[in-house]
Amino acid sequence: MDKNKRAVVVFSGGQDSTTCLFWALERFEHVELVTFDYNQRHSLEIEVAKEIAQDQGLKHYILDMSLLNQLAPNALTRNEIGIEDAEDGGVPNTFVPGRNLLFLSFATILAKQINAKHIITGVCETDFSGYPDCRDIFTKSLNVTLNLSMDEDFVIHTPLMWLDKAETWELADQLQAFDYVRERTLTCYNGLRGAGCGECPACKLRQRGLEQYLTKRQEVKQ
Repeated sequence: MDKNKRAVVVFSGGQDSTTCLFWALERFEHVELVTFDYNQRHSLEIEVAKEIAQDQGLKHYILDMSLLNQLAPNALTRNEIGIEDAEDGGVPNTFVPGRNLLFLSFATILAKQINAKHIITGVCETDFSGYPDCRDIFTKSLNVTLNLSMDEDFVIHTPLMWLDKAETWELADQLQAFDYVRERTLTCYNGLRGAGCGECPACKLRQRGLEQYLTKRQEVKQ
């Protein structure tokens, strides 16, 4: 199959990456998924990712990134560190240095092995929580670097880059995946599926966006 029709989705089983999965399925004939195990706090996400991959009948790779856990102690890699919101415009203590740099690099190496041109990731600068490796400039820069490093023409797609969470819910709805994303994904830092714990920063962001989108959808119907 032509590599232009093949894609790899960086997949965590969360709201964003699952929305990106359905986005990719609309656009490419062959889609494979890659999930990274870095002994993350919400390790249940790996099981959720496995389940969704199986449900969609997609080949799924789980790569060992435990070295990242060793090098980057923070609230997502250490249970004893409490999850806190960022203060005064700083970076939240859930930021894992180098995570997207490594994830996208390894996803692109995988893409080369399976003859896929396209890599899809759910990073977002609009609701990026202060993570520097979710910015558009970073993704574009890394895309150039990876192409130079392998003498290829990979394309890293970021369909959520300029969407807020309400718009991400809207996109899932447009992809006819709204209920699927709402019920089956895991976003919560405390490992609770669907609506989650309602208290951690990820749950608050997800719920606020959901409420905004549902309000908009109801207004359109009236």
